[in-house]
Amino acid sequence: MNQTTAAENKATRSENDNDGVGEPPLGRKALNHRRRQIAGVLGRRGWGYLMEASGLQHLTALEPHVEAHHQATAPERLRLALEELGPTFIKLGQVLSTRADLVGPEFRLELAKLQDDAPHLPAEVVQELVRTELGGEPESVFAKFDPEPLAAASIGQAHAAVMPDGTEVVVKIRRPGATEQVELDLEILMNSALHASRRSKQMAEYDVVGIAEEFAQTLRAELDYLREGRNAEQFAANFAEHADVQIPRVFWEQTTSRMITLERIRGIKITDLAALDEAGIDRHDLAKHGTDVMAKMVFQDRFFHADPHPGNFFIKPGGGIGLIDFGMVGALDAELRDQLAGLAVALVRGNPDRLAAALLGLGAASARVDRERLRDDLAELLDRYSSRGPGKLDFGTVSGEILEIVRRHRLRPPRELVLLLKAFVMNEGMAEQLDPDFRLVEELRPYVYRHLAAELSPAALARRAGQAGVDLAELAVDFPGQLHRILELAASGGFEAHLRAAELEPLVSRTERLANRIAAAVLAAAVIDALAELSALRTRPHSRRRLRLSTPVAGLGAFAGDVARRRRRAQRR
Repeated sequence: MNQTTAAENKATRSENDNDGVGEPPLGRKALNHRRRQIAGVLGRRGWGYLMEASGLQHLTALEPHVEAHHQATAPERLRLALEELGPTFIKLGQVLSTRADLVGPEFRLELAKLQDDAPHLPAEVVQELVRTELGGEPESVFAKFDPEPLAAASIGQAHAAVMPDGTEVVVKIRRPGATEQVELDLEILMNSALHASRRSKQMAEYDVVGIAEEFAQTLRAELDYLREGRNAEQFAANFAEHADVQIPRVFWEQTTSRMITLERIRGIKITDLAALDEAGIDRHDLAKHGTDVMAKMVFQDRFFHADPHPGNFFIKPGGGIGLIDFGMVGALDAELRDQLAGLAVALVRGNPDRLAAALLGLGAASARVDRERLRDDLAELLDRYSSRGPGKLDFGTVSGEILEIVRRHRLRPPRELVLLLKAFVMNEGMAEQLDPDFRLVEELRPYVYRHLAAELSPAALARRAGQAGVDLAELAVDFPGQLHRILELAASGGFEAHLRAAELEPLVSRTERLANRIAAAVLAAAVIDALAELSALRTRPHSRRRLRLSTPVAGLGAFAGDVARRRRRAQRR
């Protein structure tokens, strides 16, 4: 990353040209015109409900109506509407096609058909972009530059080029006006989400405002090529000692926020089975290798590629993997990692009560949750799969059904969890295409056990206990003073909750951290015992004795989850 600063300095020119994320306020005329366009498309496609929920119904008289919705299903009408509305809405549909926690299977299947194709930019426009961003003609910056793109999408397109030293590269260029159009659409989406949340209890329960914010964050990240370059360098550092994984080098002198130059990765497409066989590559080993790469990202690095579709993999001679496209990534912090470990333990043990508690800890509830009904739904799911061994489980099916239950109960899982599940489902699909007998769950099981063992090691437990002791000491020091201030305020009649809440925040934070760490320590001790029993059971395959974690552990886990949910809601406010 030693040249990142120089690249960021170059990006200043792009931001001053008002094509970066920090743009001036959008023109009211352009905003109203775009709102009328959206209203017209929704009207023509028979989506009056969405139009009314978004507060756009008063604009429909300005656009012609066509009763085309009688000839297509609702999912088809939604796909057609999103395609007509352009890049931002196509991206929205593509995101929704992977979100079983938000939309039903028939809509996901139809939205998965959305294609992000666009006409090629004229050669003179490409030349002007290179000239503006890099300060010279393409022929002077590169030894060779192909004006015909390798691929073109609605936000950008990629060109083949050669550096002066002979290195083959790919130059990705963002389309002129792409950021302005995206920002215009995102403002409308956010305003529509706010309107829908105020007018509809169901929309509020789905937290459409939070969904819109997450989508805006994802899309803006894809627009920023500097961020993609930093992501690529992080992956390169993580895989520096793995010669069988190639991450493209970033050429920072030829990179800005609107343009990125990356080493070109060549190889066999992972979907070209005939070419793989001809090259003598063992497809089972390749499927395992791809899973190992993904598992390393998640369990070791906690920084993973969130869009591992087949087009982003190139297979090298001997079965090495070249990986590209780092615009969408995910990261797991320590808290989420521990929560996922709890979820994995609940799934392995097949315990619906603890699985329900784990899901409640992971997902903020936007409405009152019927815990008994949630538990019953999960018990039914676990019963269907209880007779199958891990080697026969389909990760995509199981995770999809869990997310369906999450959607029915109005839970909002963290964005990183959704990205992680999507990434593993994509990985499973590729692996099974390479080898139909491949089972992702079986391959991931050793990683899960090793991860749990590391988290429950004496050193890890000692570290948590030590930090809990620090928090307890801080709490003991601060609590008397804070309590004295509260009593003084109450006695003087000046006790105003909205003012004092901010002053109590440090105390509340320490109390919550302490409670979470105590809960984690007790849970860890119980899991160690459970794993010991599980190990004993594996040596006695005919034993049907069930493992049991104590009730206090479940209570502590639920408490920690409740604290985390309340804290996330408070931060959003």
